[in-house]
Amino acid sequence: MSDRTPPTTGSDVELIHLIAASIRRERERSGLSMAELARRAGIAKSTLSQLESGAGNPSVETLWALGVALNVPFSRLVDPPHPTVKVIRAGEGPVTHSARADYAATVLSSCPPNARRDIYRIEAQPGETRASDPHMPGTVEHVMIGAGRALVGPTEDPVELGPGDYVSYPGDAPHIFRALAADTLAVIVMEHI
Repeated sequence: MSDRTPPTTGSDVELIHLIAASIRRERERSGLSMAELARRAGIAKSTLSQLESGAGNPSVETLWALGVALNVPFSRLVDPPHPTVKVIRAGEGPVTHSARADYAATVLSSCPPNARRDIYRIEAQPGETRASDPHMPGTVEHVMIGAGRALVGPTEDPVELGPGDYVSYPGDAPHIFRALAADTLAVIVMEHI
């Protein structure tokens, strides 16, 4: 899971520091040592140390692996506190990028305490498939395409979707998202059962 060098824009730096604090908070809450969390997430301890100090820029894959290892939704690691009314304009919000595909996930709404869902806006370009490892047991993903086309769903049996099409599938099994058209936009709702 390769992670890029730290970003240089102010909002990107703020997100990196938010992610660093979130990882540290959730690791301490779970009572895991840095070495144990790194082992469970399948990353190097030095990588985790960099991420917790705000010196790294984690990929989507690294954050998912950390979320699974910590048994918390991905959004808990990237979504800052927000007011009661929340508006996120296109091009805004906490964005994480895939290290494996031209794929960017923006957290639109994280799962509040005692609720069990997160909402993401996905922007993707044709090219590499975004392959996802299984998330927490019981996770279900719901995907609706807003623009473009994509191949989405279980790795072994994905479906092609166009604008307005919807699919749901187990998120606790390997699954993919592959843009088939330029500027593909989608909304993914993750249910955590």
